Amino acid sequence: PDLNPIEHIWEHIDRKMKGNRPRNKEELFNNINECWQNIPLDVIIKLVDSMPSRCKAVIAARGYATKY
Repeated sequence: PDLNPIEHIWEHIDRKMKGNRPRNKEELFNNINECWQNIPLDVIIKLVDSMPSRCKAVIAARGYATKY
């Protein structure tokens, strides 16, 4: 299972970028950067706080798939 927290942050940014149609690479970069800068602190705290239970779930599943 992928327990890398950054994957969940990218998922958050992906959801925020839905419907966004940048015209070039610079605009895409600026849009992603704006989303990154505006990630609510509660999203980050929730992700960090969930890591112990995520790790326990992976250990219990012996490395196989979990609900996360």
